[in-house]
Amino acid sequence: MEISCVWEHNGQDTILYAVNFPGAFSRGNSLEQAREKMPLEIVSYLHWLGREAPTALTTAIVQEKTSALDIRDADSDVLFDAERLPVTQEEYAQGKSLAMKSAADFHALYQSIADKNTSCLPVRRCFYGNVPRTAEEMYQHTRNVNCYYFSEIGVEADNAGSIVECRARGFAALERQEDYLRNPVFEGSYGEQWSLRKVLRRFVWHDRIHGKAMWRMAVKTFGAQSVDDVFCFRE
Repeated sequence: MEISCVWEHNGQDTILYAVNFPGAFSRGNSLEQAREKMPLEIVSYLHWLGREAPTALTTAIVQEKTSALDIRDADSDVLFDAERLPVTQEEYAQGKSLAMKSAADFHALYQSIADKNTSCLPVRRCFYGNVPRTAEEMYQHTRNVNCYYFSEIGVEADNAGSIVECRARGFAALERQEDYLRNPVFEGSYGEQWSLRKVLRRFVWHDRIHGKAMWRMAVKTFGAQSVDDVFCFRE
């Protein structure tokens, strides 16, 4: 199977996104390093969805974005060419279901960690401030993009309650808008372009970034048996 990828980079720092596997990504200090990681990411991603992975996986770059952002810390502003297309009701239902599964699994991962305020990770800063270290900090950060993402496509949302609850309310508010499946491109904050397709992808991507960080932190801090590998990151 060939994995169509969007390549976003700042110098050598690279993120690859799998176009047909929304939210799947790999990072590296070079394109070659990120390409080497992508097949393992797709295997993990498919097992998370309960699907068998092909035995042979290759990558193909279908879009490139040179960015001024701090790619090494997973900052991103790319809009895929495919994310400009109108959304069918079936595509929306599938994308929403995936985003809600991702939220529920992220919540389950967080809940499986007994001590949510302890971490062996050192303090480190990135483009948005201190990198979350504990399960609690990672959960709060990941949940709190809900209002931001929805607001970028003109939907009023909030960050109250669990990550599952606030995401579900955001989708409900979206669905009350007329012609929401038309998928217009919005000029959002910081000069970044957004669309409904992008929001659907970004939720899963952001969950996977911080879910992987949370899982790795818990394994390193408390041991491999201390946390549920909900996202199949161990694959």
